Amino acid sequence: MSARDDVLGRVRRALEGVEPGYAVPPSPRISPPADVVGLFVERVEDYRATVVRCTPADLTARVAEALPAGARAVVPDGLGVTVPGAVADTGLTAAELDAIDAVVTEARVGIAETGTIVLDHGPGQGRRAISLVPDLHVCIVRVDQVVPDVPDALPLLDPARPHTWISGPSATSDIELSRVEGVHGPRTLHVIVVD
Repeated sequence: MSARDDVLGRVRRALEGVEPGYAVPPSPRISPPADVVGLFVERVEDYRATVVRCTPADLTARVAEALPAGARAVVPDGLGVTVPGAVADTGLTAAELDAIDAVVTEARVGIAETGTIVLDHGPGQGRRAISLVPDLHVCIVRVDQVVPDVPDALPLLDPARPHTWISGPSATSDIELSRVEGVHGPRTLHVIVVD
């Protein structure tokens, strides 16, 4: 008997006597907090990311402030803001992206409960490589893109596109259980929440 047969046999024995058609009750939904955007900001800051809130009129200035002086930033097609030192993404190689200081993208959705930003790499978000290689990621999230929880975010994402889920700067604790940032993505995450 294989391990698979053994496991399936145990499942069958456990289900003996259970009526067919038994429905698992749905999980209760927790009411979203009154200030979903405030919770999102708090949770993103918990991940050691910088968060700045601004108005649409101040967005260009906040993006410029997020970038180091003289920095070159790769920008995707469809980004709705002017970026100083912008370098258009024309299919830059990983080596070319590594030589660039920052990336500026928009988000598709922000998840308040987890402090997660999701890109589905549509217009203004660019391809995955540009959000993973430069050391600084400046990400623009509009308040109408912030949802309470993961189940609220999923229907907003394009399932035909790759998704990048960002919860703070890149980090790992694999090596001797010591937190190391920037191993497989940006070392610094700067989020601009536009009210």
